[in-house]
Amino acid sequence: MFKKLILLAGPTASGKSNLAFKLAEKINGEIINADSMQVFKEFSVLSSRPSLAQTSKIRHHLYGIISVKKHFSAGNWLKEVKKKINICKKNQKVPIIVGGTGLYFNIITKGISKIPDIDLKTRKKVRNLFQKLGYRKFYNELLKLDPKIKDRILPTDSQRLQRAYEVKLKTKKSLYDWFANTKSDFSDFEIKKIFIDIPREVLLRRISLRTEQMFKKRCINEVKRFNALKINKSLSANKLIGVKEINDFLIKSISLKQCKELINIKTRQYAKRQNTWARGHMKNWNKLYSKNFSNLLKKSLKVVS
Repeated sequence: MFKKLILLAGPTASGKSNLAFKLAEKINGEIINADSMQVFKEFSVLSSRPSLAQTSKIRHHLYGIISVKKHFSAGNWLKEVKKKINICKKNQKVPIIVGGTGLYFNIITKGISKIPDIDLKTRKKVRNLFQKLGYRKFYNELLKLDPKIKDRILPTDSQRLQRAYEVKLKTKKSLYDWFANTKSDFSDFEIKKIFIDIPREVLLRRISLRTEQMFKKRCINEVKRFNALKINKSLSANKLIGVKEINDFLIKSISLKQCKELINIKTRQYAKRQNTWARGHMKNWNKLYSKNFSNLLKKSLKVVS
């Protein structure tokens, strides 16, 4: 009975957290975070973490668990998720994994490659080479080292370029050869998959509304506190939408209105990427939407029952 696993995805601002909460209430579930930015302790407002009203009623896992000063990989996430799913099983709760990070859902459904840990010396060597050459030249060097990355990694994706380089350098195997030999750790689960397929015009309105709410909840103070930590610029928390824009506002290079608009634009672009990912990687998911929330809940309950 308790070998069921529910996956709930959708673009940013589509109402995933609320739907997950209502589902959990109905089916005796607990919620596990699958958003790579909501894991950070220091960002509750900018990352749109579930409300205190929700987390106090239904148990939520993996929200605000790690410092922005630390590196948190997809492998780290998987390790933590396995622990939390086991806790849910012990407590006879249905685990509901919810978020917007497509890679995390891929790990659940398809598995993660067992790439050996790359030593610090190799990582440093690759980072230094990247700094020295810049995007384009580094990409060309990587193509010579590992031709399999062609058309699979964008020349501007600095993180993945460096990862592919260090893996090939250290293991003598392409990142994509490692990927080819993966299988899911959850094949014995009955996995129910829901993607909130919200119309674009509705989503755009919700994004603008959420940006306004973030400012009411003092996201500027959150960024000021983050700045005071002076973390390494290569860490992923720096990429959270709103950090750069609010900092530009703080140094008075843009107005508050421009700041909000830039956050809206970046969020819309991110939502578009999430939808593109879903079209490519979530073809067999249940794509659901209703402008009436209780109808959406009914449809979702039908899928997970």
